[in-house]
Amino acid sequence: MSSSFGTLFRVSTFGESHCKAVGVVIDGCPPGLALSEADIQTHLNRRRPGQSALSTDRREADQVVILSGTEDGRTLGTPIALQVANKDQRPGDYGDMLDIPRPSHADYTYQMKYGIRASSGGGRSSARETIGTVASGAVAAKILKEKCNIDIVAWVSSVGEIESMPVDENTVTREAVDAATIRCPDLKAAVKMERLVAELKEQGDSVGGVVSCIIRNVPAGLGEPTFEKLEAKLAQAMLAIPATKGFEVGSGFAGSRLCGSRHNDPFIQKEGRLGTITNLSGGIQGGISNGEPISLRIAFKPPATISLPQLTVDFSGRDAVLEAKGRHDPCVVPRAVPIVEGMAALVILDMLLRQEARKALQF
Repeated sequence: MSSSFGTLFRVSTFGESHCKAVGVVIDGCPPGLALSEADIQTHLNRRRPGQSALSTDRREADQVVILSGTEDGRTLGTPIALQVANKDQRPGDYGDMLDIPRPSHADYTYQMKYGIRASSGGGRSSARETIGTVASGAVAAKILKEKCNIDIVAWVSSVGEIESMPVDENTVTREAVDAATIRCPDLKAAVKMERLVAELKEQGDSVGGVVSCIIRNVPAGLGEPTFEKLEAKLAQAMLAIPATKGFEVGSGFAGSRLCGSRHNDPFIQKEGRLGTITNLSGGIQGGISNGEPISLRIAFKPPATISLPQLTVDFSGRDAVLEAKGRHDPCVVPRAVPIVEGMAALVILDMLLRQEARKALQF
């Protein structure tokens, strides 16, 4: 159950970083949706490894195959199985690490939980697992765009100490985001970010960053009271992504330093509906969407696996020096952008279907 997410639009991911294949099963996709592998591949291409000098050197085409749930290019309403083969595997790179838990990685915790772990790569804790969420998120995003014109765009807003200038959340596009390898639409900041990541990769070190995300044209009313608030489900989804360490919506932590007189979002009439002048709430009030754009930020730590020597101990507690081999991202945020978008789409679609089901039963 821990590998499944959603209520009416439910996804279950499978696979480890170095097994034969990874993928996802989608249950609850409406019938009649025009869906091809090309619709999904576009999103996977933005996530795949080896796409630039700033990412891991692992080479994977990440070609998706639709195994079930469609016929003649349209969904049947039955479970959709999507699979991507693992091809560029080098389990031998991890031979020196079999007895040494990598600092800040999941080797130790998985071993303690299960009494066994995947001996190469990160197993289920690897970013390879996110192929399933990106693939299923692509299907969700297609439904949201075609049915509701809901638009989701994420971008890199900081790497290490380098921050981009504020981005116009109402107009930022995916094309502007992808104009830079680092996926930051502020091109001046992007150059500095790319230089930093390249230097750290050369040194065998890593760095963290922040991905921002805007969800536009979300109708008011999505989200459930108390334990299934919209921001709570978004936080659950985002913090399920490997290497995440923080989540903010709207004003986030900065809002805690303001007075209510400055933080409140006054209402006005907007095109036949109520809207707000400001959006410090980030599009969510009382756990329910208010019709304004939903603004999110997700913090990613520096990748734990680095090539620099680290003084640590092995599983027996004996002193050891770990110099990790293998191919690893020096910074995950450029490839995390489509993962964040996919996770956001999964949450919004599931909440939309739940709200539509409620409306259908109103008296």
